Order: sequence, then C-alpha cells, then structure tokens
Amino acid sequence: MQHLFVYGTLRRASPHPLARRLASEADFVGPGRTRGRLYKLGWYPGMILSADPGDWVIGDVYRLHDPDALLPILDEYEGEDFARVAATVSLADGAEIQAWVYVYLGQPDETNRIASY
Repeated sequence: MQHLFVYGTLRRASPHPLARRLASEADFVGPGRTRGRLYKLGWYPGMILSADPGDWVIGDVYRLHDPDALLPILDEYEGEDFARVAATVSLADGAEIQAWVYVYLGQPDETNRIASY
C-alpha cells in the first residue's frame, strides 16, 4: 500500500522534521478523513478507530515514493504505543482509498478527547 493518512505532528503544516521529510519523500494527495476519535496524549494527539458515523479524524493523505524505506522510520517515530493499520480514508472529492494510519493502542481517558480539524 502506498498511501498514508496522517494527523497531528506529521501533517503538512507541521514544522516537525519528520513532517518535512514525509513531504519530501511523498506526493501530497490532499486532505482526507477517516472514522476515528482523537485524544490529547500529552504534546501530541492519538487516534483510535471508531465505527460511529459521527466520529471523524481530519488529516492529510500522501502517496509514498518508497514505502519500504519510509514506513519503518515512521513506525519507529510513532513507537510501541501506536500501530500502523489499514483504514478507509475519504478524500475531499468523495473518493475512498485504503491508506496506512497510526492508531493509539492504549485506552485513552474520554475526558482527553479533542476535536479534529
């Protein structure tokens, strides 16, 4: 799979060095959204998947030039509290694609839920 959906520190507008690297080693497809809930986990957010039709996480979609080279670097950055899973992502034009997304493996406190934008 060559598509990656990102939110938080890896988004296109982020100054984070890995966000800059992602932008240089992938093509920006556009904004997208996937079913999920976003939580504040400290200075960064974490997403859990959700089947609720009202739960959406907004993010950016990239097409990776070389997934085998870049994904292990992103896996290490995300760490053991996150897993890379395949998810359905809706693009701005209504098309749906399959993309990798990092989901939080813990049980977040519902009081730490934040809006996605």
